[in-house]
Amino acid sequence: MGERDWLVAALGVACAAVVWLGVALLRTRRRWQAAVGERGWLLERERESAAHTAVAAERDRIARELHDIVSHNVSLMVVQASAAREVLGTMPDEAAAALRAVEDAGRGAMTDLRHLLGLLAPAASGEDEDPGPAGARADLTPQPGLDRLSTLVDRISFAGLPVEVRMSGDPRPLPQGVDVTAYRIVQEALTNALRHGNGGKAEVMVRYAENALRVEVLNTGPSVLTGTGSTPGTVPPRRHEGAGRGLLGLRERVAVYGGDLDARRRLGGGYRVRARIPLDRP
Repeated sequence: MGERDWLVAALGVACAAVVWLGVALLRTRRRWQAAVGERGWLLERERESAAHTAVAAERDRIARELHDIVSHNVSLMVVQASAAREVLGTMPDEAAAALRAVEDAGRGAMTDLRHLLGLLAPAASGEDEDPGPAGARADLTPQPGLDRLSTLVDRISFAGLPVEVRMSGDPRPLPQGVDVTAYRIVQEALTNALRHGNGGKAEVMVRYAENALRVEVLNTGPSVLTGTGSTPGTVPPRRHEGAGRGLLGLRERVAVYGGDLDARRRLGGGYRVRARIPLDRP
């Protein structure tokens, strides 16, 4: 074989190699494009799933806030309106005080609802329509904490349920979420005691432990064994322990911070709500 034949053969091999490499490169590029497309589709699905999860979580949070606002304030309004109706003809001063309490509860509910709705539907300009002092942007979400506990207790006591508060440990600033959760626990427990209780009293205990915040609310009421306080010879009907929407929402709130909540009837009468919220979680 001459030199010319060798060159022709080498050129043919080189051309074949180039063609093979071109085909391999084309196949690799197609596989890469398919992989990129698949990855993009997966990322899009993940984004959609994350968005749906966020929307569901926000709906749950709004539902809990609405329940806390409406249930508490409407319960107070019903109790006070009933008291005003009973003494309207005989004790006008007491009736007027009860009606003022109804008005205050209604105003408080409207304020909290306006803030919550402002968060959901801000002004077209994107600015809060209710600016705070010196033009500062107002906090749109109703976020009470234990600093408002005395106000809550006064309202409940005025509505007819005496409340005693005991604080122990070393009070210190709490994370906002924990502070709000602790307040909501007390609010829900006292509201339920006022709504379903038959007289009696309540006791609130808040303990600042080293690594946790402990909250307990006790109230007196009919005994589950003897039916004391109910119609003679009958036992009050038992409802499912802690099955109300409010208590379920509180369990979810507490669980977010790694805590636990227990709510149940007391054998001696009344109800007990007890929660522990860790303070040492990052």
